Amino acid sequence: MKLKDVVATFGKTMKMKYKDKILSGHRKAMSAIQRCRTEESGNVYVKCPECGDIEIFNHSCGNRNCPSCQNHETTEWINKQLEKLLPVDYFMVTVTVPYELRSTIWYNQRKCYNALFDSASLAMKEISKSPKYLGGDIGMTAVLHTHARNLDYHPHIHFIVPGGAIDKKNKLWIKKKGKYLFPWKKLSKLFKGKFLATLKENKINFPYIVYKKEWRVNMKKVGSGREALLYLSKYLYRGVISEKRIFNNHNGTVTFKYTESQTNQTKYRTMKGEDFLFHVVQHVLPKSFRRCRDYGFLHGNAKRILKLLQLILHVKLEEKIKTEKPPYKCPKCGSNMKIIYQTFPERVKLIKFKRMILKKPA
Repeated sequence: MKLKDVVATFGKTMKMKYKDKILSGHRKAMSAIQRCRTEESGNVYVKCPECGDIEIFNHSCGNRNCPSCQNHETTEWINKQLEKLLPVDYFMVTVTVPYELRSTIWYNQRKCYNALFDSASLAMKEISKSPKYLGGDIGMTAVLHTHARNLDYHPHIHFIVPGGAIDKKNKLWIKKKGKYLFPWKKLSKLFKGKFLATLKENKINFPYIVYKKEWRVNMKKVGSGREALLYLSKYLYRGVISEKRIFNNHNGTVTFKYTESQTNQTKYRTMKGEDFLFHVVQHVLPKSFRRCRDYGFLHGNAKRILKLLQLILHVKLEEKIKTEKPPYKCPKCGSNMKIIYQTFPERVKLIKFKRMILKKPA
């Protein structure tokens, strides 16, 4: 079932019911999803150089929350991350906060999401530099998720961490041995202190009961890291639910399926259409907010250090994978078609005109 149909059916009702919670970003995402691959998004005219056939396709909306878009961007991200893989064991560290803080984070999203990234990454860097544990600098890839599998609001960050650290001074790789990357209790306490201190610095009020609660950071081995990266890429773009999981729309209700994390069983959840739609759009991130971030020797500015590591660990360097958008295929002969003309809606023309003016030299 198409998500755009759900937006068309329940969009107005949802906006009325959740008018105190709906943000401008939510409205823009719904608008983009509804016009995706329709006449409102403009057209592209393509011609086959072999048989001369001409076809017309509608543009996609390009919104990062649309389940019909961003497939190319997902592939690009996966390929870039796979190029950085090292021949070591990888760990997934999942950082979350107590239930009582979810409301606080919801109403202060940009500041709190940044605090989650900063507090967790600094805590892991601090522990890794201790000679007792690793005694070097680590690399991390972090992805923010705001949803549980049943689409409830549940902000947390997954870190994919190679099992080891680099000693920059002696140019050595320090391999991590054992089941756990760090002692989870120590990491939990350190993250808790840094996160709550950041909230205080930003003058964000929160329930003080969270001081008494035990915070848990989960970590486990994930093999070569490849499967973990593929899992995280599912929710990096294209929204929090695929259209294959939307089971039906019947009598004002929507049913979708999900896999329960603890039992790994497939379950179904039915709710009113407007409630389901809000459960989807509530996970739209603030404008221009980066959901994925790299740290340490995996950061974009640490390419020389990563190359040094690849030499130390005898990584076979291969040519970079070039990812190009798939061409339009001719429905008659199967040849690659060429774009001959495109049309854009007025709002896109205005954006392009503004960019052209900004780039024009004085």
